[in-house]
Amino acid sequence: MTHAAQLADLIDTAKRVLIFTGAGISTESGIPDFRSPGGVWSKMSPIYYQDFVADREQRREAWRRVYNKTAGWTGASPNAGHFAITKLVECGKVSCVVTQNVDNLHQDAGVPDDKVIEIHGNASYAKCLKCGKRYEYEDLKPRYEADEDLTCLFCEGLLKSATISFGQAMPEKEMKWAEVEAQNADLCISLGSSLVVYPAAAIPVLAKQTGAKYVIINREPTEQDQIADMVINSDIGPLMTDVIERLGV
Repeated sequence: MTHAAQLADLIDTAKRVLIFTGAGISTESGIPDFRSPGGVWSKMSPIYYQDFVADREQRREAWRRVYNKTAGWTGASPNAGHFAITKLVECGKVSCVVTQNVDNLHQDAGVPDDKVIEIHGNASYAKCLKCGKRYEYEDLKPRYEADEDLTCLFCEGLLKSATISFGQAMPEKEMKWAEVEAQNADLCISLGSSLVVYPAAAIPVLAKQTGAKYVIINREPTEQDQIADMVINSDIGPLMTDVIERLGV
């Protein structure tokens, strides 16, 4: 039996599937990953949260990267892997998608906002660090071009891309929500994650510990392979397209 057939059988018999995604699902859309040679952090140094808050020039550099699209996290289109996940959500098999990605591609592929848990934030808009108000980049661009230090119009808090930066606290609401979903799942599928960034990578482990079957799909081996029920080292799009066809959804 092929891997696609085995995975289709697991999904078919499951009642509540948790999908966990990392950078590997989006590399098939042309978005660079973070740590591999040629990845984001091999081309530029991350700006730590405390430096962003403390230093105006670090904030200007962060905004330069936003408007120059230096990281390459925005502007891509969903691929077959994203659309396969959307079909599993639409047919009721997948309760939610927990993603480490900041590219908004699950939503662009049709997964409703209330089914996506973004534990590392979202690179497609900005938020106030004080009151949480959302701002669109296009609305802020004239202020950026006028060399303003971008602050909230309502509370004067600093504005920042809605991603979670190094040194920034994980979003409490999203982490608690992800943990609840992990505990309620009977099947967890990790797609395209190296599973080395914690606390995010603890979510699939929690699902496994509370009784879910655990499938890892990634091009390279991961540190969690030994606890998984199935490991598939392959590209995600073709595999998941095959799975969807076998399920008939």
